[in-house]
Amino acid sequence: MARLFTFELAAKLLPRVRAALRQAVDLHNDYQQAEQEIGAAQQRITMLGGALVDTRELLNVRARREASVRLLRQTIESIQDMGCLLKDLDTGLVDFPTLYRGQEVYLCWKLGEAEIAWWHGTEEGFGGRKPIDAEFLAQLSDE
Repeated sequence: MARLFTFELAAKLLPRVRAALRQAVDLHNDYQQAEQEIGAAQQRITMLGGALVDTRELLNVRARREASVRLLRQTIESIQDMGCLLKDLDTGLVDFPTLYRGQEVYLCWKLGEAEIAWWHGTEEGFGGRKPIDAEFLAQLSDE
């Protein structure tokens, strides 16, 4: 079973999650950029038969790609080690498992949102998000 959060604990952890997620998004973008550069270089190699290829530059791009993916894995692991569920890196979607009326649900937060203001059932996903209100908070378990 995943770690369960109180609303207060999730809110307190949010600045660390936000920083790690921003770093993960940046690393993911760096990785994708390097992949595109490698793809373009490979296409040039194919078209030119290997002539006029700056191998040093290509090796640097590959090293950058590998460093990005290594750091990205570490950053994702750090988010998961906090007990959060990284649902979508492209949109920056993170869930915090909690108990509501004895059932596991997710406090739902997306990069760019100021605070955790949504929740949804484990089977509902992002499309089933509902606003966190006083009634919801009153029914959360303190476990």
